Amino acid sequence: MLLTSPPILQFKSLSLSTPFLHGAISTTNTNLFKPSTTSATRPPSSVVVPVIKAMRSLQGKVVCSTSDKTVAVEVVRLAPHPKYKRRVRKKKKYQAHDPLNQFKVGDLVQLEKGRPISKNKTFWAVPVPPRSGGKPKEGAVVEPPKELGIPLESQI
Repeated sequence: MLLTSPPILQFKSLSLSTPFLHGAISTTNTNLFKPSTTSATRPPSSVVVPVIKAMRSLQGKVVCSTSDKTVAVEVVRLAPHPKYKRRVRKKKKYQAHDPLNQFKVGDLVQLEKGRPISKNKTFWAVPVPPRSGGKPKEGAVVEPPKELGIPLESQI
């Protein structure tokens, strides 16, 4: 059998299916290394993604307010005991920024996470709005419950 050309020249006419053979990069497949900018991979700009606020706000009680513009807030949470699986109170103290020095010991505050203010302060203390409802205080006039407008059997 007689070959008219060397075997390597026969394969040069073939185009490579992958640009990774022998380190050669085809000019037609240069988009393999570029990130795609199609709208299929990127969400439309009109869609608003909600911000997840996990661990961004905590609620606790002020335990120390002697520092200037800083309060120490104790946050209590319930966590399961590793062995007994009973819920146990876990306490942790956070330093929070109080720019107006408005909080005293015993106040209930909400901690909002923000940029770091100092080495230990990344929370801002915000007053908690008072709860509505609950037990009436002593000395307050208690209104009787309003009637439903439905006659009872004893009234018929």
